[in-house]
Amino acid sequence: MKRGKKTEQREDIFAVLRELAEEQNMSVKDLADKIAQAIHKAATKEYPDCDEEDFSVIIDPEKEKLEVALLRTVVADEPTYFNEVNIDEARTLFPGCLEGDVVHWPIKPDLFARVAATYAKQSVRHDIKEYEKEKLIAEYEGKVENISSGTVVRVEPGSGNAMVKVGSHELFLSKNDQIPGETLEAGDVINVYIVELRNLERKPTVKISRTYNGFLRRLLEREVPEIADGTVEIMGIAREPGSRAKVAVRSLNPDVDCIGACIGPRRSRIENVMKEINGEKIDLILYSDDPTAYISKSLAPADVERVELSEENEKECTAYVPANQLSLAIGNRGQNAKLAAKLTGFKIDIKPL
Repeated sequence: MKRGKKTEQREDIFAVLRELAEEQNMSVKDLADKIAQAIHKAATKEYPDCDEEDFSVIIDPEKEKLEVALLRTVVADEPTYFNEVNIDEARTLFPGCLEGDVVHWPIKPDLFARVAATYAKQSVRHDIKEYEKEKLIAEYEGKVENISSGTVVRVEPGSGNAMVKVGSHELFLSKNDQIPGETLEAGDVINVYIVELRNLERKPTVKISRTYNGFLRRLLEREVPEIADGTVEIMGIAREPGSRAKVAVRSLNPDVDCIGACIGPRRSRIENVMKEINGEKIDLILYSDDPTAYISKSLAPADVERVELSEENEKECTAYVPANQLSLAIGNRGQNAKLAAKLTGFKIDIKPL
């Protein structure tokens, strides 16, 4: 039996609904309203003298029912506008109608079949993109500069870049934002730092990382109650991810040892943090408002005899250490000195006594 155009059109529309629902992981019912709006727009293309509000579109996904009608006002005389109908003609379909009534004049499917499905699909996909954009922003804007847990979905064999599912979205974690030395595999549950939301006006993306200083700050806040409640304050962080970090802290309560609080009983707190960042060593530095004392502490584990601030440049200094501690103060490939400089903001010239 040859199917009529109305049946074919109905199947086209519901095929679009099923396809989009599967693509976007959304219910067919939720998409029905959007595709109805799209058909409104498509119908105005077929009836350019009418506005969208002149049409009635009913879509019932469960019954696969699709009805499109033009709302026409019944008039006694010759119609002036396309959305009007003479009462005699109107009574051929609606016998009991009266002048002034608005009747739902059915539209033959073949009048909009050529464009409705295609236009609906384009419109719905555009709406879905806007919906996904708003959904992503709403989900992550309150998490910026905080830690979230995610599951590694896949890792690219060549580049090492990974996709991590955080919440309801898969987010890109570049190799450069992974801690050097760590190897991620699909299925791993990891913590990531939500750095920022980008391209908000066009196609928003979420920047995540495990190498930012903020990641280490949040890990310490989570592990050390005294930091979380504000008793101990982190004053600065300098870091070479995967290798070494220096964290300057101070206590706002004279009865609380800020270094001891961060280390925790049997080093449990600091060890938990180091484990999260792939064994990265952490030097805890006692912050001081006195730059000479602060710089001395920043060069730990080396012992500094004295620090002389430059008279010519307020951000330069010379640190004097015992000759047998010179290499320790400088560190492997200058790492200790570089981190101390980053932490304090001073250019440090290290000299032996």
